[in-house]
Amino acid sequence: MVYDFHTHTFLSDGELSPVELARRAHVNKYKALAITDHAGIGSLERILKELTEDCALASREWDIQVLPGVELTHVPLARLSQIAKRARELGAQIVVVHGETIVEPVEEGTNRAALESPYVDVLAHPGLLTPELAALAAQKGIFLELSARRGHSLTNGHVANLALAKGAPLLLNSDAHSLEDLLSEQLARNIIRGAGLSDQQIHWVMTTNPEALLNRLRNRSMRAPGP
Repeated sequence: MVYDFHTHTFLSDGELSPVELARRAHVNKYKALAITDHAGIGSLERILKELTEDCALASREWDIQVLPGVELTHVPLARLSQIAKRARELGAQIVVVHGETIVEPVEEGTNRAALESPYVDVLAHPGLLTPELAALAAQKGIFLELSARRGHSLTNGHVANLALAKGAPLLLNSDAHSLEDLLSEQLARNIIRGAGLSDQQIHWVMTTNPEALLNRLRNRSMRAPGP
């Protein structure tokens, strides 16, 4: 089974609708899927309204847990935590931050701002992460991403080595924008192995850590005040 906490639909720059992406993931034997369209402060409400409805429908009708979320992408780092908080208030069950990948001009300091925010769950493709920030991810319990996406994946080995050295939790995500980007179990395993991880560590990244994140998100949802 596959867990994937970073994907996109045509609500941002992906190709599929949210409900079709959920269906395709279900057919690919996904256990859980987070739809995390690119967002800034102006698009949060629109994106999360549509995602919340479609994710709830897919989760009810098919044997897959589908979570509405966002990937905060190229937002000013001084506003990042505020926007992440607003995303949570608008119904995002998971908040991903677009980290300092080496293939895009992400504002320097974004990795730190994400790791210092109490409203962020996953730091995506953090690029040339420092040991200090890997230790901060471990301290805060924020998940660091190994990416299946071309370009972003170039630093997977570096991120994996630092995360393991500092005890930070790792996930593998597809960063899918199209049907062809979705993961299979074997592809996921091969990408993680390519980052230099052992069989036991692969199990942590593919199963143990995703289930821990899902449990955290469920517990947080149960604690959230009602309408």
